[in-house]
Amino acid sequence: MNKSFLVAFLATISACSILNAEPSAFGAGDLDNSKPYGLTSSEKVILQNKKNLKKVVVKSNNQANRVDSLRERIDGLQTIIEGLSKKSQENKFNLKSLDKKNSDELLNVNEYEKRLSVVSQKNSQDIQKLQELSDELSLLLKDINKNYVSKDKFNILVNDFNKFRELVVKELKTKSTSTKSKFDGMSNAKIAKEARKLYDKKYYTKSMEYYLHLIEKNYKPARAHYMVGEMKYYRKNYSDAIAYFKKSASSYSKASYMPLLMLHTAVAMQKTGDNKNAISFYKGIISKYPDSSQASTAKNKLNKMK
Repeated sequence: MNKSFLVAFLATISACSILNAEPSAFGAGDLDNSKPYGLTSSEKVILQNKKNLKKVVVKSNNQANRVDSLRERIDGLQTIIEGLSKKSQENKFNLKSLDKKNSDELLNVNEYEKRLSVVSQKNSQDIQKLQELSDELSLLLKDINKNYVSKDKFNILVNDFNKFRELVVKELKTKSTSTKSKFDGMSNAKIAKEARKLYDKKYYTKSMEYYLHLIEKNYKPARAHYMVGEMKYYRKNYSDAIAYFKKSASSYSKASYMPLLMLHTAVAMQKTGDNKNAISFYKGIISKYPDSSQASTAKNKLNKMK
């Protein structure tokens, strides 16, 4: 292998070359990635529902905290009410005692009215405080009724999500174990031949179905991944194309289509904004396959990038 090509190619591979391991420039199907790509339609739906459920959990926890705070305020209000009730009883007793004392000691009317005014003023202050707390409580209750997700509703949402997940898993399992398939009775070689015919006619949807079946059966996986990558590339689904090219190159690096695979990989990287790795791939093509038409194209691409 040409050493200068190896140096350029190592720029996009984690710890090894494309001939023996997966290049670091490739990457797909990582659900933990902040911007994952290369997901199936079912995985995308599950990922979105997972995000929605997480939002509901956060909202429910926040609302639960507000409910706990409201309960504390209600407990405090109950204490105040009990205190007012006790004070009211004490005030009644004081009034009776005052009345008896006035009768016994013949206190003048002015002194009696003064003491009665003090007691009445204290009661008015306590009643006003109770009213303020009652108004605040009403506002909190309205807000909770408007925004609070009850535990029952939250459980219903969780159950609905779990049912949906079970349906998706069941559907995937049914597809993988189905006894009826249009490929039944067909040899892998015949399926590959038909897939190529469909590809040449640019019937990419049907052709891709055939090649994906061959990948599942592990029949010539390098070529099958390459062909799916080509169809993804021509449909401008560059991220997925890179993922399939990666699988193909990792499976068999000496294939006759390697110059074209590397060129389309470089173009796909450039289209997705990864110019650094694209340049490395262009240089790798020129170094490894100097006499190929892909090397000429790579030189033109590099000149335009300067």
